[in-house]
Amino acid sequence: MSKFIKEIKKTYNETKKSSIIVYFILRFLVILCLILQIIRGEYNNAFLCVLSLVLFTIPFFIQKKFKIELPNLLEIIIFLFIFSAEILGEIRNFYGLIPYWDTMLHTINGFLAAGIGFSLVDLLNENSRKVKLSPIYLTIVAFCFSMTIGVVWEFFEYGSDKLLNLDMQKDTIVNKIATVELNPDKSNKVIVIDNIQYTDIYFNDSNNKLNKATINNGYLDIGINDTMSDLFVNFIGALCFSIIGYFYVVNRHKYHFASNFIPQKQFE
Repeated sequence: MSKFIKEIKKTYNETKKSSIIVYFILRFLVILCLILQIIRGEYNNAFLCVLSLVLFTIPFFIQKKFKIELPNLLEIIIFLFIFSAEILGEIRNFYGLIPYWDTMLHTINGFLAAGIGFSLVDLLNENSRKVKLSPIYLTIVAFCFSMTIGVVWEFFEYGSDKLLNLDMQKDTIVNKIATVELNPDKSNKVIVIDNIQYTDIYFNDSNNKLNKATINNGYLDIGINDTMSDLFVNFIGALCFSIIGYFYVVNRHKYHFASNFIPQKQFE
């Protein structure tokens, strides 16, 4: 552990003091949470704590392995994002307790992923004499990179729900549906059902006993609204950074705010 800490201090220069402080504070809180979850026998939550500790080390290894400098503000946001998603969101159930917690994180993710995608081509653009990409091209690549990350994450959520019986794609209660499935003629004509009061679900439990669950005030949508809203706010976050990134390329000195979210090449 002492060797690991020395490596961190060696990698981070004096300008990274604030991110180091945030890193160790959050790491300390996660370790406390890990101990508490083990005592309670919540081993799934304990795994999330271990996963968070591993994720905390990713910025460090990226900088050391690929010789890339992560801006101080970007690094702090990454640490806080991991803590907010895994510890507060999953273990403390902020996803269920705080409205739009998931929406906020997906918006931030779209913004940050666009910054990372932007840096991939910007580094090439700035360090190659043969390649000179236009600002529009850079922003389109950043936007598409962010949206791809968002789509892949939704694939992961869908796969986890189907294969592991999780509920990463949170359900939504809706009181209106439009479907051809309920058309008595079985034709391709949409039937609109509005003002749904309740839905009864009949199912057999593990003892093959018939049970009934009632959903009040509507119909249970199993994930599509959550997925589409996540992609939409990812779109907003990616679009915001793409616009900022465009002006940054046009005039780096005037719009240097964007540099806080764009990884740069390390100079020896």
